[in-house]
Amino acid sequence: MHTSPTKVNLFLFFKLPAAFWCGVRLKSIDAQQCVTSVRHRWFNQNPFNSMYFAVQAMAAELSTGALVLQGIHESGAKISMLVATNKSVFTKKAIGRIRFICQEGELINQKIQETIKTGEGVTVWLHSVGTNEKGEIVAEMDFEWTLKVKK
Repeated sequence: MHTSPTKVNLFLFFKLPAAFWCGVRLKSIDAQQCVTSVRHRWFNQNPFNSMYFAVQAMAAELSTGALVLQGIHESGAKISMLVATNKSVFTKKAIGRIRFICQEGELINQKIQETIKTGEGVTVWLHSVGTNEKGEIVAEMDFEWTLKVKK
């Protein structure tokens, strides 16, 4: 099974409905990077007329998590994944369409191979950058994923 935006967005609808109804969508994914998008709307705004931070976090997490899911699927191993920690920096009001990009597919694959080889759990920090329609950075988020082969 190939990972595609349509399949991931359908997954969102059934398994992560809060992200789906807030407008989070996967736009593209390949071996190296994943791009998600979300538009500022009345439904996902904060009292300051910009996008609520948690909506941005959902889009950023998806940009990292979809790459992890794809890497696990391609490895053929049964591996559990879970976010252990996250950090965020917000630099500008998030209005309009915000894109989050994670470009760490190679690092993810290295960590997946490490947990397969050792049988031990591993952690990996993945970085996602959110930009507005002008290309200005509005947020940078880091997620520490834990990976472990299921027994």
